Amino acid sequence: MIEAYEKIRFFREQKKWSQEEMAARLGISTNGYAKLERGESALSFARLKQIATVLEIELTELLNFGEKNIFYVIGDNTNSSQFGDNIHSTTSVSEEKMQLQLEKLYLIVQQQSKEIEYLKEIIQFLKNKEK
Repeated sequence: MIEAYEKIRFFREQKKWSQEEMAARLGISTNGYAKLERGESALSFARLKQIATVLEIELTELLNFGEKNIFYVIGDNTNSSQFGDNIHSTTSVSEEKMQLQLEKLYLIVQQQSKEIEYLKEIIQFLKNKEK
């Protein structure tokens, strides 16, 4: 499956725009845009929607939803190990539902990232304590 950032680059190159041009159209720095295109920065739903608008494509083209089935998560997804149990497919999901689900997943990923950083700090603290 092709990642969103790879598709962004593909569509930008199809328009023969430089990274500088794309960054200007998005109102962000060239360095910031380059990080998005390399997958080094998180893409929020709002940013993905803005990019799709600038590229004059459907948001679903960036989100790998152009395939035969569209996957989305339902239910209470506070425990990431439950994702497999809560995934259903459908061929018609409204953009609003997709947005809500993506925002929910984005928040889960943000929380997990914070937890990982906290655990890294604990590990570093314990390593320093052993010395």
